[in-house]
Amino acid sequence: MNEKVKSGSRNVAIVGPYLSGKTTLLESLLFVTGAISRKGSVKESNTVGDSAAESRDRHMSVEVSAASTEYNGTRFTFVDCPGSVEFAQETYNALIGVDAAIVVCEPIRERVLTLAPLFKFLDDWEIPHIVFVNKMDRANIHVLETLHALKAVSSRPLVAHQYPIMQGEQLTGFIDMVSEQAYQYHPGAPADPIPFPENLKEEEHIARAEMLEALANFDDHLLEELLEDIEPPQEEILKDLKMELGADLVVPVFFGVAEQDYGVRPLIDALLREAPEPETTAERRLKNIKGNAPIAQVLKTYYTPQGGKLSLVRVWRGKLTDGLVLNGVRTGGIYRLMGQQQQSVNEVTAGEIVALSRLEGVKTGDTVSTEQSSAIQLPKAQQLEPVFALAITPEKRNDEVKLSAAITKLLEEDCSLAWEQHGDTHEVILWGQGEIHLQVALDRLRRKYNLPMTTHLPQVPYKETIRKPVASVHGRYKHQSGGHGQFGDVFLDIKPLPRGEGFNFNETIVGGVVPRQYIPGVEMGVREFLVHGPLGFPVVDVAVTLTNGSYHTVDSSEQAFKQAARLAMQTGIPQAQPTLLEPILRVEVTTPSEFTSKVLQLLSGRRGQILGYEGRNDWQGWDNVVAYLPQAEMQNFIVELRSLTLGVGSFHWAYDHLQEVPEKLAERVIAGNGNGGNGNGK
Repeated sequence: MNEKVKSGSRNVAIVGPYLSGKTTLLESLLFVTGAISRKGSVKESNTVGDSAAESRDRHMSVEVSAASTEYNGTRFTFVDCPGSVEFAQETYNALIGVDAAIVVCEPIRERVLTLAPLFKFLDDWEIPHIVFVNKMDRANIHVLETLHALKAVSSRPLVAHQYPIMQGEQLTGFIDMVSEQAYQYHPGAPADPIPFPENLKEEEHIARAEMLEALANFDDHLLEELLEDIEPPQEEILKDLKMELGADLVVPVFFGVAEQDYGVRPLIDALLREAPEPETTAERRLKNIKGNAPIAQVLKTYYTPQGGKLSLVRVWRGKLTDGLVLNGVRTGGIYRLMGQQQQSVNEVTAGEIVALSRLEGVKTGDTVSTEQSSAIQLPKAQQLEPVFALAITPEKRNDEVKLSAAITKLLEEDCSLAWEQHGDTHEVILWGQGEIHLQVALDRLRRKYNLPMTTHLPQVPYKETIRKPVASVHGRYKHQSGGHGQFGDVFLDIKPLPRGEGFNFNETIVGGVVPRQYIPGVEMGVREFLVHGPLGFPVVDVAVTLTNGSYHTVDSSEQAFKQAARLAMQTGIPQAQPTLLEPILRVEVTTPSEFTSKVLQLLSGRRGQILGYEGRNDWQGWDNVVAYLPQAEMQNFIVELRSLTLGVGSFHWAYDHLQEVPEKLAERVIAGNGNGGNGNGK
């Protein structure tokens, strides 16, 4: 099964949940193909993938790594993607540029569910993918049970391409389901053919029949052969596997132990034979794009300490040469990557994944071309909404001027981050996909830009309002300091407005008791007071009417009337029963149905108001739960939600309205705010 295939290239992403062994599999693929002479390990922090300092600190992938090798005359570029849900954006951005993906998972029933969002993304984008069940030496369920569990979370039929041979808990070989030839593994060497194990005949026959039936769903000739009990030729089965894998109609399944290189050679042989060529993928992606100009798409942006900006791109059409102008920008060098190592090349052709230097102004997901007349834009992965936030402040005050430029570069490297200067709290808030995600971003700020940060939970932007009207509140400002004095005198009516109305100012002055030129000063004084009410927060949903007053022909001024209005508000608002308001968000939680009841409890336990739930569109076995949730309860919501749902639960949120804070909580918030707390009431 190791026949030569025409030379060319394949671009393959390695994806899967956290701790499934993706980086170890990449190391094994590079080793068995001769790209490296000695394998590294994640524990020793010396692998080709996970080469970033932030990855090695945590022994986990936090960004995409690319590595190239050659096998049987074909260049393979493997893209090792993070497994943690907090770095899913990296994975999705990279997947749109590959020809196929290897989905790495463990043979543990409880963790199979974590594959569901990844399978959904692959199928939505019609990306051919193969499952590699890793760590078979630690399997806690039978092979057929593993297949059954995997099928439950995939919308495409899974077909066993091989059947593992186990001795106790050890993987010793496999049966190729096409040829029905059995092989035995040997450390550091290819597997040898062995006689078919009789004790596996029945199980293998069941799995093989399911494979052929799945393939026959898309091949009438194969279906006729099966109905007539004709054994189909191996060539026909392989042809069907290639065609149906390439069209993302079936998902072949392989088994192995990447740490020992078991199953890795059969896996790369299958990729060589059956994964679609780059030309096939490009034809599908460019089907509505005319012309012959070179086209590439940015899959990942890096800022390196030595070389500056690097853009990892998939070349979809044409040839890229050193110094080519793309989107009006002259590129620097062209590099093939091996982790953090770079190999300079003068030109590359369609079908390759390489890094281009100095593509200034070009972001991840952007399409670049030599054609300036037409703005070609290939589809890009949807940007994930942020779900976790920290307020950040430079440790050194003088560094504040550098912060904006550094964060801009940080967001270019990782577009699932976001930041804002909050209008009410005046904090700089960094948003991301979780606590580890933000810690990695802060590490990069410190390492790359010498910007160490202090952090705290963002303040909740509480507001306050009033419950009852007060009439004819008097405010008089009189000040004499030699020469002209200052005099302003006003009477104000203050009343509450319906929630969400904001602020209204009116006047009913009769007879010129307050001259027209001073009325804007009154409104200004009222507005300035409302910025910081008696409870310590901005006042909203209030109407103020100037009803009466008096002035002095010499001493009155707009400034004096502004001060008089402030004095009136200071007297009147406390009499109007001020009360604290908190922002309420509308959240839509997505969860597997088996966890829906726990999610409902989680929301209720955080003062949430459940609005309803229903099945999620196009997601079998998943629910959408909609609720109102106070923003004060959101800070660690994503942490608990992921803990309850094996990491796959997620949510979208949007500000909805303001609502009165329960009395006991309001007391804590006001006390915390008055004592210099963060206004979270926690």
